[in-house]
Amino acid sequence: MGLLKEIFAWWTGNTYGTRLFTFRKGVLVGEDEFGNRYYRERNGTRRWVIYRDLAEASKVPPDWHGWLHYTVDDPPTEEEYTPKSWQKQHQPNMTGSPAAYRPRGSTLVPGDRPPATGDYQAWRPE
Repeated sequence: MGLLKEIFAWWTGNTYGTRLFTFRKGVLVGEDEFGNRYYRERNGTRRWVIYRDLAEASKVPPDWHGWLHYTVDDPPTEEEYTPKSWQKQHQPNMTGSPAAYRPRGSTLVPGDRPPATGDYQAWRPE
């Protein structure tokens, strides 16, 4: 099933055409903590990512995002960087999952909703 999925499933990002192009012209630059693999063309004109799972752009960490979009020239594998104490670990977009952000008062938050504050007057037709 894996080969058929690669041939026909464009949403995984690693179709047969992508694999062939990567084999012929790509050079592996590195891999991130999510298992995504980053490539550049041998002549240096293109950069791309092959996702480990579904193609989800929010799974690209900021350092690799900067390299993919030519903000920085050197990939994260070629530079020494120590994160600052105030920096958080990268987290992909969790929308649609159980770990999604749910603000206080949301109908999706378990438990009782907070009472109304009284600063709202409902509109009543005359």
